[in-house]
Amino acid sequence: MFEMDSTAVLLWGLLFGSIGFGFFIYGKKQKSVMPLITGIALCVVPYFIANVYALVIVGVILMAIPFIVRI
Repeated sequence: MFEMDSTAVLLWGLLFGSIGFGFFIYGKKQKSVMPLITGIALCVVPYFIANVYALVIVGVILMAIPFIVRI
Protein backbone atom coordinates (compact mmCIF):
# COMPACT_ATOMS: atom_id res chain seq x y z
CA MET A 1 0.00 0.00 0.00
CA PHE A 2 2.58 2.57 1.10
CA GLU A 3 6.15 2.31 -0.11
CA MET A 4 9.15 3.82 1.60
CA ASP A 5 11.56 4.89 -1.15
CA SER A 6 14.62 5.22 1.02
CA THR A 7 15.88 5.01 4.54
CA ALA A 8 15.83 8.82 4.70
CA VAL A 9 12.02 8.77 4.79
CA LEU A 10 12.14 6.21 7.56
CA LEU A 11 14.64 8.18 9.64
CA TRP A 12 12.89 11.53 9.15
CA GLY A 13 9.60 9.86 10.05
CA LEU A 14 11.16 8.46 13.20
CA LEU A 15 12.55 11.87 14.13
CA PHE A 16 9.27 13.71 13.55
CA GLY A 17 7.31 10.96 15.31
CA SER A 18 9.56 11.24 18.36
CA ILE A 19 9.21 15.01 18.44
CA GLY A 20 5.47 14.60 17.97
CA PHE A 21 5.33 12.22 20.92
CA GLY A 22 7.10 14.85 23.03
CA PHE A 23 4.61 17.51 21.92
CA PHE A 24 1.75 15.13 22.70
CA ILE A 25 2.99 14.38 26.23
CA TYR A 26 3.63 18.08 26.88
CA GLY A 27 0.17 19.07 25.63
CA LYS A 28 -1.49 16.38 27.67
CA LYS A 29 0.30 17.31 30.92
CA GLN A 30 -0.19 21.06 30.45
CA LYS A 31 -3.76 20.64 29.14
CA SER A 32 -2.85 22.69 26.09
CA VAL A 33 -4.70 21.93 22.88
CA MET A 34 -2.22 23.17 20.26
CA PRO A 35 0.80 21.05 21.27
CA LEU A 36 -1.51 18.05 21.73
CA ILE A 37 -2.97 18.31 18.21
CA THR A 38 0.43 19.10 16.70
CA GLY A 39 1.94 16.07 18.43
CA ILE A 40 -0.74 13.79 17.03
CA ALA A 41 -0.25 15.29 13.56
CA LEU A 42 3.53 14.83 13.73
CA CYS A 43 3.07 11.18 14.70
CA VAL A 44 0.57 10.46 11.90
CA VAL A 45 1.85 12.55 8.95
CA PRO A 46 4.99 10.46 8.18
CA TYR A 47 2.76 7.48 7.33
CA PHE A 48 1.18 9.36 4.43
CA ILE A 49 4.11 11.29 2.91
CA ALA A 50 6.64 9.25 0.93
CA ASN A 51 8.68 12.15 -0.48
CA VAL A 52 11.64 13.13 1.69
CA TYR A 53 11.53 16.84 0.89
CA ALA A 54 7.79 17.12 1.42
CA LEU A 55 8.10 15.23 4.70
CA VAL A 56 10.79 17.59 5.99
CA ILE A 57 8.87 20.71 4.94
CA VAL A 58 5.59 19.52 6.49
CA GLY A 59 7.39 18.36 9.63
CA VAL A 60 9.16 21.68 10.15
CA ILE A 61 5.92 23.60 9.58
CA LEU A 62 4.06 21.40 12.06
CA MET A 63 6.84 21.85 14.63
CA ALA A 64 6.63 25.65 14.27
CA ILE A 65 2.84 25.87 14.63
CA PRO A 66 2.70 25.73 18.48
CA PHE A 67 5.22 28.56 18.71
CA ILE A 68 3.32 30.75 16.24
CA VAL A 69 -0.32 30.00 17.13
CA ARG A 70 -1.23 30.49 20.77
CA ILE A 71 -4.59 29.03 21.89
